[in-house]
Amino acid sequence: MKSGLSFLVAAKRCEIAELQELALTSALVNVTGRLVHGLQRERGLSNLHIGSQGARFTDMRARQIEECRQTEAELRACFDSLDTESARVGHGARLFSRIAYVLHGLNALEDLRERVASLAWTTRQATDAYVRLIAGLLAVVFEAADSASDPEVSRLLVALFNFMQGKEFAGQERAAGSALFVSGRAEAIEQQRLLHLIESQERCLQVFAEFANPKAVDLWAASQASATLAELERLRRVLCTAAQGAPLNVQLSQVWFDCCSQRMDRMKAVEDRLALDLLRACEDKIGAARTELEAYQALSTTAPREANALSFFQDAPSAAVPAGFGATAQGYGLQLDRSILELVQDQARRLQTMGEELDTVRASLNERKLIERAKGLLMAHRQLSEEEAHKTMRQMAMNQNRRLIEVAEAVLAMADVLPARPR
Repeated sequence: MKSGLSFLVAAKRCEIAELQELALTSALVNVTGRLVHGLQRERGLSNLHIGSQGARFTDMRARQIEECRQTEAELRACFDSLDTESARVGHGARLFSRIAYVLHGLNALEDLRERVASLAWTTRQATDAYVRLIAGLLAVVFEAADSASDPEVSRLLVALFNFMQGKEFAGQERAAGSALFVSGRAEAIEQQRLLHLIESQERCLQVFAEFANPKAVDLWAASQASATLAELERLRRVLCTAAQGAPLNVQLSQVWFDCCSQRMDRMKAVEDRLALDLLRACEDKIGAARTELEAYQALSTTAPREANALSFFQDAPSAAVPAGFGATAQGYGLQLDRSILELVQDQARRLQTMGEELDTVRASLNERKLIERAKGLLMAHRQLSEEEAHKTMRQMAMNQNRRLIEVAEAVLAMADVLPARPR
């Protein structure tokens, strides 16, 4: 008959397996982040190439494409290393469906590049295509964050995801501004888009600061060179304050691209640090769990029998014990037996604490899901763009003195009474 200690050993082995899976997922996130960074730069150079009618930036774009191809090969290798044969619980279905979507986009990437090279698409068409692919890659990171079973790892993933999302908005700003400058003419619609992207960056960076460890937040603050920020703000004012149709200095397109790239490269350095912290956290936890497993296995060789039955009922004050679990044995049975019982109770307390911490972390991810669903509903029923839908919800929140998530919940609650969309 299996003992309680046998199941403790089995529980610890399950914990190690989950952490090892998290480590693999973290490695996948690392490569995904590098490909996103490369595609963000490729997107900006593609806009400059199209805007100059193919006269400029061709060689820079070609070098960037080759770099992206190499990183893409690494990501595909990571995908191939995932276990797709055995049935998985939890996030497996969602993660794999996201990966399938991304692979479809990666398979179409060469066609996108050909359209850009031949000037068959406008800058907006090219930008939207890259945005769609990068959004798919970030969705893989989101599923990783949403599936983490360890609260510390979950917090690190949430911080990393929001930082990557903020960096993507910064990349979209670089691409949109590049297209405006190289066109030589201000457009009100694109100016509003730039303002939306700037605000979206700040929102994501606030969430990052909430969940990241203090050292990562300090690194981000220290990495923002004042000269680069001052130049960026100056160029933003040039772009966003020009009157509709007013001329823009085409020569500033390179200045804008370089300035935004310097900021994004610094963001990438912080992102790399976050990814490294994530991998180290997984490795440390796996090491600690293996040490505990060895201790359990050693205990099993010297503890052939279960704790004295009466020791189970000798409870310490109930306040010291998680709900539903007995307290430390007090005075019955062998010391070794009591140690096994204490191990069971410690494990129960730890699991309960982990569950509570995970609930807190996942609340942020759930809020994001609800807000995105509400925006999608407004876009579908009121024919709004993503920027317009977000602006509408934000204005509702300000007018009603409510949080954005509360407005999103109210919008979703009205889904059943909204008129049917025209066919």
